[in-house]
Amino acid sequence: MTTTLQSFDDIVQGMCAGLQDASGSLIDVSSGSVARALLESGASIALWVQFLNMQVLASTRLATSSGTDIDSWVGDFGLTRLAATSASGQVVMSSLNPAGSSAVIPNGAQVRTADGSVSFAVVGGPYTRPAGTVSVAVTVRALTAGTLGNVASGTISLQGSSIPGIDLVSNPVAFTNGADPETDAALRARFVAYINSRAQATVLAIRTAVQAVQLGVSCEVIENTAPDGTVVPGYFTVVMDDGSGAPPAALLDAAQQAVDAVRPIGSRFSVIGPTVIVANMQVVVEIDAQAVFADVAAAITLAVDAYVGALPVGAPLRLTRIVALAYAASAAVTNVVSVTLDGGSSDLGGTLTSVVRAGQISVVGG
Repeated sequence: MTTTLQSFDDIVQGMCAGLQDASGSLIDVSSGSVARALLESGASIALWVQFLNMQVLASTRLATSSGTDIDSWVGDFGLTRLAATSASGQVVMSSLNPAGSSAVIPNGAQVRTADGSVSFAVVGGPYTRPAGTVSVAVTVRALTAGTLGNVASGTISLQGSSIPGIDLVSNPVAFTNGADPETDAALRARFVAYINSRAQATVLAIRTAVQAVQLGVSCEVIENTAPDGTVVPGYFTVVMDDGSGAPPAALLDAAQQAVDAVRPIGSRFSVIGPTVIVANMQVVVEIDAQAVFADVAAAITLAVDAYVGALPVGAPLRLTRIVALAYAASAAVTNVVSVTLDGGSSDLGGTLTSVVRAGQISVVGG
């Protein structure tokens, strides 16, 4: 049913008309009169009550609810909003005098971006740099959850903790797997899939269960196939990724439990991480003569980094998409001369068990 709303003036005019109709004589309802003042005070209360009624009406429907009203609405069905996730990835810690000593990098040691705005802590350690070895790859996670931790390659360059035997730090690859709390629109969409897949033991039910474990998770379900690729009737394999290309064991275990709750009876399954395809790219562009090439190259690199970092499991990286991203990144791009992926001119990825992640992105002038 369509709800008809009235403005303050509409309410006052309606009251004035009703008062005149009910009165046996003409009543002064002009501005400033006592009767007009009484009617306007009543109209103010009526307008407030109308607002409250609309608030109640909106909160009784998921499509029109927002914020905490959505949380309480879906909570009645056992569903909760997914929290923000911290970005993670690898940094390279190195020494200027590797032969002189070894180094131990403990869990909790901190590194920061060049401007000091985002801090990361070492996880999955401790890590050791043996004497004579220049560098060691270390996994770090942002201290603050959300997209704030999604930083471009080369932006982590400061040590927040003093580590003997470590002088330099850098992230060779951008971090892209941080996510803000689930939005209202995303929660509404997930609720529909959640309800539609309850007690169905279908591929949709399995996908929904896995994607409800954490924000930013993508997956593919491969039926009648074991993790090693052999055909096994009644066995299915779930390949999942959290955006890092190497989901931690705790996340895989959580997904395993979620799938176990919705899988078909009598079936067997495994939840595994993807095979990572590292895409080294070269983009050759021509730009407007008035533009600064370094600025254009940085914009293209950021756009490509973000796009590739968001590719789900099983999605291919297409050359034509890189071309489109280069044009969209800057109006100064007049021509994309060529794009190569790992030195070739073919798309990468596209298999159900793989995920494509960005390696070295080189933007050069044509």
